[in-house]
Amino acid sequence: MNDDDSVKRLPLAQYDRLLQRDPNECLPQYAAKQVRYALVVVDLVNRRPVEILRIQYSLLSFDSEGRIDPADREKEAKLAFEVLPPLPTERRPVQVIDAQHRFAKKRYDDKYRWTASPEIKAAIVKAIFQSRT
Repeated sequence: MNDDDSVKRLPLAQYDRLLQRDPNECLPQYAAKQVRYALVVVDLVNRRPVEILRIQYSLLSFDSEGRIDPADREKEAKLAFEVLPPLPTERRPVQVIDAQHRFAKKRYDDKYRWTASPEIKAAIVKAIFQSRT
């Protein structure tokens, strides 16, 4: 998403190269910024989108060169692991509730998620289903 809430498409292959820290892939316009993005999973028929299956609204930090910040990705992964509920094999008194994972989810959502407005959701849908000529 651009700062003005307009949709900027990023091909999945390019996103994957950014995640893999491909030395030839960077987005200098996002250097040292945290940006909002929407990861959209669509059902395709004959290479045309027919249905949105899922949308994930997340935040992504970039380093000074416009590459995904590896230190922030590591922090995100650690916090994501903390979101998992405790194993049921751990014995605790019945009156003790282990809510650490719930608090971790709140921290994770606050730091790495965002909520799209109805206008942004409509812009995403339009970008997906607009006819390409």
